[in-house]
Amino acid sequence: MMAWANAAALELTVASGEAHFWSRSRSELWHKGGSSGNVQRVVALRLDCDHDVVLMEVEPAGPACHTGAVSCFRDEANGGASLALGAHDEPQA
Repeated sequence: MMAWANAAALELTVASGEAHFWSRSRSELWHKGGSSGNVQRVVALRLDCDHDVVLMEVEPAGPACHTGAVSCFRDEANGGASLALGAHDEPQA
């Protein structure tokens, strides 16, 4: 799955050993699986080369996706073809 995390979410993740994230739609921290029981125990945290992305390697206690699917990434994009960008997503020259 892909989710947002701020400093507070990362601090809770490190302290608890379970994944915490920042909900942009609700403007609040959330503990993954806090209500469903589908927690994600953190095995490793890895930073990208710019240190602006954190990859959490986890052992899930259940599905990651809110739909009940194991993964949120299950739909192929246009049969592998490039995606059309929306007007607000157009690359700038």
